[in-house]
Amino acid sequence: MKKSISYWSFEGGLEGTKDIGECFREAKDAGYEAVELAVGPEGEITPETGEKDCIKILDQAQNAGIEISSLASGLFWEYPLTDNSPEKAAEGKRIAARMLEIASWLELDTVLVIPGAVDIFFNPDFQPVPYDRVYDRSVAALKELLPAAEKHKVCMGIENVWNKFLLSPLEMRDFLDSFESEYIGSYFDVGNVMLFGYPEHWINILGERIKKVHLKDFKTSVGTAEGFCDLTEGDVDWPAVMSALNGIGYDGYLTAEMVPPHPGVVSKTSPAMDNILSLT
Repeated sequence: MKKSISYWSFEGGLEGTKDIGECFREAKDAGYEAVELAVGPEGEITPETGEKDCIKILDQAQNAGIEISSLASGLFWEYPLTDNSPEKAAEGKRIAARMLEIASWLELDTVLVIPGAVDIFFNPDFQPVPYDRVYDRSVAALKELLPAAEKHKVCMGIENVWNKFLLSPLEMRDFLDSFESEYIGSYFDVGNVMLFGYPEHWINILGERIKKVHLKDFKTSVGTAEGFCDLTEGDVDWPAVMSALNGIGYDGYLTAEMVPPHPGVVSKTSPAMDNILSLT
């Protein structure tokens, strides 16, 4: 398994103001093998980014001696694929399609996709969408995006997030299988399931459907977003998680997603990840 860090874990990453070349160099110096980049409304990678810009980013990564692990975006919270507004849902699909193309230029095999939202926990103004409507709209949107994924040979990694949707590993498994495509899989987030489940159970059930993995830790006694904490300082059973990942034959990137960033977190997370990886 390879050690990766999210662009969002760097100061300025969430805002898109962190220089990507500088991010690569800092990640390399801190002992990471890869960086997960992100598409945002501002910064060096937006939905309008072109091929020439991606070639420049690839050159920067090569010069820094680091890999790019995957491509994420927070824009799916602003433009959910399942929004009640057809205009917002359409923009979400456009963003997903552009991410697939950008990923192909960056020579990546997976992008992170949030499949929709019944609720958005950090947005009190969001009107909840009935679960069954979210399910149907999500299936329809992803089926519409599949031809682009197949064209670019980039998998849509469906992430388990706090969206009150796809809350069980059995449901997630059956949801993914319903598409009958190698270009829809799981982007599994270890910390996100701690509120209502056990990551090792999810890993064993999802198996080879898992294309990428986010590492986060969580204190279940807190029970809110404040419960996310530095790696190995929460309640994740890391030996069980690593045993499960080994058991399914996962050998891809483990990307630490430490958000919001705080001073020293990038350098602190690196040895914590070494400790986790030593459990293999």
